Amino acid sequence: MIPLAAYYIVSAMLFCVGLYGVLTRRSAIVTLMSIDIMLNSANINFVAVSAYSSPFELSGQAFTVILIAMAAAETAVGLAILLALYRVKGRMNVRLMKELRW
Repeated sequence: MIPLAAYYIVSAMLFCVGLYGVLTRRSAIVTLMSIDIMLNSANINFVAVSAYSSPFELSGQAFTVILIAMAAAETAVGLAILLALYRVKGRMNVRLMKELRW
C-alpha cells in the first residue's frame, strides 16, 4: 500500500505547479487550467485521507464530487467572462479584466 505521505507529496507538487501557473502567466486560459490543477490537488488529499481513515467511509469521495462540480462551474463562468472580454477588447489578457468594470 502506498503511504499517505506520498499522496501529500504529489498533491503539494501539483499545487505548486498550479500556483506557479496562476502567478506567472498572463493568459487567462492558462490561469483557469492552473486553478483546476490546484483544485485537483485538493481532490487527491480528500480521497487519500478518506481511504486511509476508514475504507468504508465515503466522505472524502463526496467532497471530491462536490469539488469537481464546483470546478466545472468555475470553468464555465470563467470561459463566459473570457468570451465577453474577447468580444469587447479583441484580446484575452488577464490585465484587461480590470477595464471591464467601467
